[in-house]
Amino acid sequence: MKHQAASSAVFVLLVACGGAPEPASTPPGEGLDEKALQTMFAEAAPGDVIEIPAGHYPLTRSLTLHVDGVTVRGAGMDATVLSFKGQIAGAEGLLVNADDFTIEDLAIEDTKGDALKINEGRNIVIRRVRTEWTGGPATTNGAYGIYPVQTENTLIEASVAIGASDAGIYIGQSKNVVVRDSRAEYNVAGIEIENTVFADVHDNLATNNTGGILVFNMPDLPIAGHSTRLFRNRIVSNNTPNFAIAGTAVAGVPAGAGVVVNSNDKVEIFDNEIADNQTANVLISSYFSADYSGERQMADAFDPYPETIFVYGNRFTGGGAHPDRTELEALRVAMFGADGRLPDVVWDGRVNPARLVDGRLDPAYGLCVDNGEAVVLNVDAGNDYRQPSVDPNAHRCTHEKLGSVRLPMFEVADR
Repeated sequence: MKHQAASSAVFVLLVACGGAPEPASTPPGEGLDEKALQTMFAEAAPGDVIEIPAGHYPLTRSLTLHVDGVTVRGAGMDATVLSFKGQIAGAEGLLVNADDFTIEDLAIEDTKGDALKINEGRNIVIRRVRTEWTGGPATTNGAYGIYPVQTENTLIEASVAIGASDAGIYIGQSKNVVVRDSRAEYNVAGIEIENTVFADVHDNLATNNTGGILVFNMPDLPIAGHSTRLFRNRIVSNNTPNFAIAGTAVAGVPAGAGVVVNSNDKVEIFDNEIADNQTANVLISSYFSADYSGERQMADAFDPYPETIFVYGNRFTGGGAHPDRTELEALRVAMFGADGRLPDVVWDGRVNPARLVDGRLDPAYGLCVDNGEAVVLNVDAGNDYRQPSVDPNAHRCTHEKLGSVRLPMFEVADR
């Protein structure tokens, strides 16, 4: 439904039609109380640019937008702050259900639930947005910071997510995604790509999370994800104790996980700096090794195995010295000594029996590592960890490389 833009003098609303007029001369934040902000969003029309000047805006209720073609713009992620510390109503800070939506240059703080949720939109741009729970990691924080779900053609860039009790930057059940030049810190999952098809995640910093970057497929969702590239990221020191709500998907992520791939296919991990993640720099696992196994029903059509995974050209340093799982710690000591560390790539060793050829996994579906001296520890989880192995040649292989993701609303250069 289309709305007519209000002509109130208490907010700055630019109508981007054939060239936007200059913002009104209202001093930053003057007159912009909560009622005025609610009006701005409720009465926005297609093509509008909602300008929120620098200032700290206390809000008690969610903001919502259901109109296509709107831009929301602040004066900077540290200058325009929407604070929901006193929120009494609404499940999110800002909820958007619209196409051709852009949000940029503002912060959303201390929401009761998710900070920024975008549901079922096409052509979404999230640029220079900060979501944060300012009290630090806590189970009582909202689950998601930046949270597009069921979207198509989505760009998240130059943004910051801090303190989410599930994922700081999350893309779920979506297609054609780019996450770049962003920072995720002190979340349970820093950046999570879940049940999403075609995603490029690059030039980001994931640090001080429980897990740095996660690529998951969950069994109870209608889309099966595949074709994700992680490259040129810094994924370092993700060792924060897990503070997720028990029973959620990320509650089973061990502290000290750099990259985690679970039940997802066609994942490339290359040209990253991955360091000092004390469970393992890279974890590759099936549905059966996830702590939510048994709590979520696995549909008949769900593929629980990670397949066609390619790890190459990364710079690994440290990590693996203090695994946050009893069985992995026991393997570390037994195989590598009291002062040893797990290899950079740890795999649960489970494969789909239907993919076996003469008792061996079809190479097209295998885990390939072409990364200098990096090797794979097969923990033999399917056999109760009885025959773990490190075979330096078992995973010396390559896969055909994926192409770059392109977003139709603007050109994304080849990376």
